[in-house]
Amino acid sequence: MNKHSTVKTILLGSIIPILLIIAWELVCRAGIVPSYQLPAPSTIVEKIYNMAQDGTLWGHIGITTYRVFVGFILGTVIAIILGSFVGFYKKAEQLFDPLIQAFRSIPSLAWVPLFILWMGIGETSKIVMIAVGVFFPVYLNIVSGIIGVDRKLIEVGKMYGLNTFQLIKRIILPASMPSFLVGMRSGLGLGWMFVVAAELMGASQGLGFLLTFGQNMAQPETILASIILFAIIGKFTDWILKKIETKSLHWQDRMGQ
Repeated sequence: MNKHSTVKTILLGSIIPILLIIAWELVCRAGIVPSYQLPAPSTIVEKIYNMAQDGTLWGHIGITTYRVFVGFILGTVIAIILGSFVGFYKKAEQLFDPLIQAFRSIPSLAWVPLFILWMGIGETSKIVMIAVGVFFPVYLNIVSGIIGVDRKLIEVGKMYGLNTFQLIKRIILPASMPSFLVGMRSGLGLGWMFVVAAELMGASQGLGFLLTFGQNMAQPETILASIILFAIIGKFTDWILKKIETKSLHWQDRMGQ
């Protein structure tokens, strides 16, 4: 995708958000919705600017981003190891997969009291909480990608004398890579969702902390500022992964390229 197409895509994707923000501002300015329920976008921007000026904003963004990053790496590594094992060996799938699928159904908030009991309210429990959220989509996509490799491709590889390691490197990994990268993007998205639950565990800093602080202090502009920052940073990190996905799969002849 060239620079002209990138700019065009960004401009096109900005139309609806800009229109919604304008409509939101006009509705608030007209007094249709009380400011204590829904403050105007200009008020939220002013709140973010003030936090940036006094330096508190960067601390909240930094600690939340750190937690998501470390939790994402931890959850992804465990998912790669276990997902590859389950994907390659049928008996491993029969042994581990039912239990993993059962754990996947547990809501994120259900882990909070248990992790506090086990690990306290420090950073460890928060990072493990995020890693749990990241693990499941990455694991599922790795297993699905490996199991979904066309058996005919493997048979052709064997006909050409490829050993097991060569089959994995030259056939199975490239064929399962698209599914794995989609799983990473899904896992990162869940990581940003789980960090909110993680920061309910006695956090004194972070964007999730700002949500509860705004609620307790009856400051809707603080709550919405935190939500908007989550959206912006989450979108930016997803954009980075999407760029990595595009670079990694440059050999594919896909629609939209």
